Amino acid sequence: MNSLLPKEVIKLAAEVVERNIAAGRTIVTAESCTGGLVASAITEIAGSSAVLQAGFVTYSNEAKIKTLKVSEELIDTFGAVSIAVAWAMAQGALKRSSADIAVAISGVAGPGGGTANKPVGTVVFAVAERGKDPEDVVADKIQFGEDKSRADIRMAATLHALQLLLPTP
Repeated sequence: MNSLLPKEVIKLAAEVVERNIAAGRTIVTAESCTGGLVASAITEIAGSSAVLQAGFVTYSNEAKIKTLKVSEELIDTFGAVSIAVAWAMAQGALKRSSADIAVAISGVAGPGGGTANKPVGTVVFAVAERGKDPEDVVADKIQFGEDKSRADIRMAATLHALQLLLPTP
């Protein structure tokens, strides 16, 4: 397979497709700093149309508010790179699709934009499943490293998001 994405991303995406087909689950993505890389990785795999229902790239706060119905107050209070906003993005993606599971990603890919509280390399993730209590959202905050390149941070975030989409046995 000839892809612009690294082999490890394609390999994991193939596992995501295979295991979600087996589980009868469909996926929606709500991406900010990854800019659609998670959905792109999934669509590199033949048969991914059985799994990927939709992908939202909501890079700006305005897009998060208008497309995923994330509360402006939530963004103002916690910032776009927060568990609270990732949680709202995942919930919004589920509501705007018929998918079974949503993954949301928001972060500071750099090289600028970092703060003392949210340095470059900070990425938050949330996973929500249809039919589960919204309070049961799985969320992560990872610091991938201020010394990493923008491309490295985005790829590491993509890999982590794909791992979050693997069904548990």
